[in-house]
Amino acid sequence: MTTTVALSRPRTNRMIAGVCAGLAQRWGWKPGTVRLLFLLSCLLPGPQFVIYLILWVMMPDRGY
Repeated sequence: MTTTVALSRPRTNRMIAGVCAGLAQRWGWKPGTVRLLFLLSCLLPGPQFVIYLILWVMMPDRGY
């Protein structure tokens, strides 16, 4: 049985804003994997950095 974690930015495992750590916890992945996928996706054309900034603003800070 798996539990679903709400999409939020944790205070632990942050590198910049905690977006990748929050996404990793939500999907049950390791934060390093999500960070690596994000960095690799930045090599492709597209609005990845803008999406990161939007998630930074929209994802609530967990507070613990």
